[in-house]
Amino acid sequence: MAAQPVSRMLRRVLRSSVRSCSSGALVTQPHPGEPSQPAVEPLLSQVPSGRRRFLREHAAPFSAFLTDSFGRRHSYLRISLTEKCNLRCQYCMPEEGVPLTPKADLLTTEELLTLARLFVKEGVDKIRLTGGEPLIRPDVVDIVAQLHQLEGLRTIGITTNGINLARLLPQLQEAGLSTINISLDTLVPAKFEFIVRRKGFHKVMEGIHKAIELGYSPVKVNCVVMRGLNEDELLDFVALTEGLPLDVRFIEYMPFDGNKWNFKKMVSYKEMLDTLRQQWPELEKLPEEESSTAKAFKIPGFRGRVSFITSMSEHFCGTCNRLRITADGNLKVCLFGNSEVSLRDHLRAGASEEELRRIIGAAVGRKKRQHAELFLMCQDSPPAIPSISFRDSLHVQGLRHRVSFSSQMVTLWKGGWLPQIPLLAQRWLASGLPQRHYGSHLDSDANPKCLSPEPRAPATPSGPLPTSDQLTHVDREGQVAMVDVGGKPDTERVAVASAVVLLGPVAYKLVQENQLKKGDALVVAQLAGVQAAKLTSQLIPLCHHVALSHVQVQLELDSTRHAVVVRASCRARGPTGVEMEALTSAAVAALALYDMCKAVSRDIVLAEIKLVSKTGGQRGDFHRT
Repeated sequence: MAAQPVSRMLRRVLRSSVRSCSSGALVTQPHPGEPSQPAVEPLLSQVPSGRRRFLREHAAPFSAFLTDSFGRRHSYLRISLTEKCNLRCQYCMPEEGVPLTPKADLLTTEELLTLARLFVKEGVDKIRLTGGEPLIRPDVVDIVAQLHQLEGLRTIGITTNGINLARLLPQLQEAGLSTINISLDTLVPAKFEFIVRRKGFHKVMEGIHKAIELGYSPVKVNCVVMRGLNEDELLDFVALTEGLPLDVRFIEYMPFDGNKWNFKKMVSYKEMLDTLRQQWPELEKLPEEESSTAKAFKIPGFRGRVSFITSMSEHFCGTCNRLRITADGNLKVCLFGNSEVSLRDHLRAGASEEELRRIIGAAVGRKKRQHAELFLMCQDSPPAIPSISFRDSLHVQGLRHRVSFSSQMVTLWKGGWLPQIPLLAQRWLASGLPQRHYGSHLDSDANPKCLSPEPRAPATPSGPLPTSDQLTHVDREGQVAMVDVGGKPDTERVAVASAVVLLGPVAYKLVQENQLKKGDALVVAQLAGVQAAKLTSQLIPLCHHVALSHVQVQLELDSTRHAVVVRASCRARGPTGVEMEALTSAAVAALALYDMCKAVSRDIVLAEIKLVSKTGGQRGDFHRT
């Protein structure tokens, strides 16, 4: 890439830097005499010429069993290979995971292929493998290879979080994988770790690089845009398409069962488009492909493109051609619908192919014109802005904090995963983020009694805790001095601190309903607490720098006092304790809550900032009872 375009891209990224419906395919030329339809027959160069001729000249009539009462032909099947996932996204599942279906109740590989064979015979020409995370299934390569043998199947795609992609992609491509969608909601490594509760940002970027290296073009990157979490990275994502053959697909945040509608959390397609046009007025719309869920745009001169999946604001129910089979063998005709039919049970009961056709046909025939709740929302509501609300269980999902690219992003550029940038910019980027990373999670099983407003007995040590008659940070001459811990042994240190923010009824209600104009107060406070723990030695002059191995900040709503209870815990292995890190974390989280709510009320009280417990060290353990 020329230096000038790289510089332009970098300036845009730096200026702005102060948590699966279609697929990306290898570029192919249209067959002589056929209209140009990019990505309709991906990877044709890998398909034997005889089979290519067969697919073109002997297309079977489309099955009535896969045509619903509104004339929609369902030629696209999504198959979930597993319920398991190797990430724990804040907006998706709790840290400890979710209950899994017993293995005996999941589809076997043979059952999966039997169903796939039936659907392809009836007219399905595209299969996408999903999860969970499909690439953690041990036989995923073999499944792709066997699907590739099905006559009539044109496209085999996969949607992945990218963690295992670089390692498996060469085998998958050889087996016949046509297209790849990679989920990535942020370009900031620290925020990635915050969202997914795992490390792995570099593995995802390596997977994207590997897909480009192997010739997939465009490589589709799915980004679910959530207000308060990542809508401030839109320009950063788009800037990557200048030098890379990416199709960055911004997906409107969608609700799923058990969650509440929230018209504040979704960033609509038109709002995103307006943001992009302010930066790139020359952005031009591309023709829409038949049955496509994406509205595609391109910036002249850029290698890649940008798409929008308008699942909510401008739904595409009228052209939906998708069916889904879950990992336990249930057929879903609509992502929004609750109706499912167990194909697994019928298979295991010995149903014939004809009986399975009738069962599938009956389910497809019952498919609604569009989902009822979606229909009502689209007809009677302002532009649809839905959200998943985890407020009751405090699965905090938003994040408005804006951070610059860290030195990890520089490493990606150096490694060839992103366009090279000037040395001066590398130095600027490298200073952007602290180099100690954190793991933050919310424990849905936490006992609320530990933070109850009941009067507490005086603190009692659980072991020997001798006091000193001298201040440890003052020397014999009365001068300030840092304690020398060089001779102390390294031990596992854990400390927990808490604080209470008494908001008052008005501010409490706004926080509870997430209606503050500034954004999600609980998320901002949580992130502030995590950052404060990492920066304690810079805030408290005589504290030692501690390499924390874990920071956890929890916030709990207390309706009886119109308060938010903050609980911060820190862990490290070293010669000194981490109680100051825990106390600083709780205190700063409380201050951040005050800052978020002060426009509503100045009658906010920060109270009960205290150490709850500490373990490790020569002076013994302490537990406030």
